[in-house]
Amino acid sequence: MTSDPIDRTGLRPEFWTRPLADLTPAEWEALCDGCGKCCLNKLEDEDTGEVALTRIACRLFDDSTCRCSSYETRLKYVPECVVLTPETLPKVVYFFPETCAYRRLHERRALPSWHPLLTGDPMSPHLAGASLMDETLSELQVHEDDWEDHIIDEPLGDER
Repeated sequence: MTSDPIDRTGLRPEFWTRPLADLTPAEWEALCDGCGKCCLNKLEDEDTGEVALTRIACRLFDDSTCRCSSYETRLKYVPECVVLTPETLPKVVYFFPETCAYRRLHERRALPSWHPLLTGDPMSPHLAGASLMDETLSELQVHEDDWEDHIIDEPLGDER
């Protein structure tokens, strides 16, 4: 039996074409495109289940990098943060952005053309206009009653 080749990052070539449950922890984490949209607060309509995206970001979100400032210890500070795994994904997938690799692969759709795994460039989501880099407000700045005033359309980049 031959094993899959692994590159210097510890990732198998085109690992994202495999079933999500078969990915290694490093491959699972590498699916994240760094757009930061999962860290934006959302509003869910109780009647329709429709989820609206706001430009109000989690208090741990670093707007300049589109990454969590305390990813490894985030649950200590934000216990309601979703820990995304192949097991939890089906229950929360509706809450993730349309361009999210986890959602797209779960729904058997391809990665967006600007995804860093395809381009080799970690800046590609930002260059494609698919993130909100430097465009968010912290949840510490905006009262929850005012979040409706900050509903936005999801930036999709070139994936329409």
